Amino acid sequence: MPETSETNYAGIEVAQTTMRGVVISAAGDVIARREATYQPENLIGEIANLVTGLREAGPIKSVGLGIPGLVNRETDRVLISTGLPSAARDDIHSELMKATGLRFELENDANAAAYGEYKSGAGRDARDIFYIGIGEAIGGAIILDGKLWIGASGCAGEIGHITINTEGAECECGNTGCLETVASGPNIVRRARERLDRDSTSSLSKLLLEESFTAADVAREANNGDDFSVMMLERTGKSIGTAVASMINLLSIERIILGGAIMEAGDLILKPIIEEAQKRSFQPCFEATTIVAAELGADGVAIGAALLARDFGGTGVAPV
Repeated sequence: MPETSETNYAGIEVAQTTMRGVVISAAGDVIARREATYQPENLIGEIANLVTGLREAGPIKSVGLGIPGLVNRETDRVLISTGLPSAARDDIHSELMKATGLRFELENDANAAAYGEYKSGAGRDARDIFYIGIGEAIGGAIILDGKLWIGASGCAGEIGHITINTEGAECECGNTGCLETVASGPNIVRRARERLDRDSTSSLSKLLLEESFTAADVAREANNGDDFSVMMLERTGKSIGTAVASMINLLSIERIILGGAIMEAGDLILKPIIEEAQKRSFQPCFEATTIVAAELGADGVAIGAALLARDFGGTGVAPV
């Protein structure tokens, strides 16, 4: 285990009711990990408690916080967050610094995960990447020449809201047929439940009545050889591949990295994504792009947030 020092940094991912934290050294090595549930109405206190636990690994210089929402890093404000309580849209930055005595850097969770993969994961030897995080929602992030590209509104990369079916289901964003309505974790579960009601032969059938049934269960059963789960992943992969092809045609980007629990299925989800992307891409663009699975796993957002805390220089954009 790497030695601790005063130049350690922490990163925290805040999801719906779960937080995941890591401590990294100045070199980027993970020193400690912690996970905790929290009550949304006490978000500041719960994050502060997690930081206290992370400090057991040694002194921490600053903390990166990855959250599901639109963040203005120049003003340290959360502009939009449908996945967090209203407290996250107030002055969470100053409240956290007051509660912990540490500097905090706020970032959108997909941007944080992308930065982690770029620095320490599947994108570390690439110049430009597009990251897609497939979880409760579907987020995306673009890194060009080592810098997060956030666009004019700060929400560049929202691949989850690319329309893939104009007659599809209504999305929370108000559009219909977004990628998220098909391929996000909850919608993979929804589609599986709908089909399992008509086909009880799958090993997933026993999970139908469980509230805890997730897309990760589909990935696990597919790896165990369940034909129904494999079919669900193939269809999901085709939808993701359709959206990926649009990104390839638009950006001709060097590397596309796919993360999230569903990627635990490995080639069972990655292969149909690549095949569909190839079918729908302009071939010279496709041939210049590599599509790979993320390497940092469940810690990706937290590691990326910690690296942003380490690297952020006050410019509002993460440097190379």
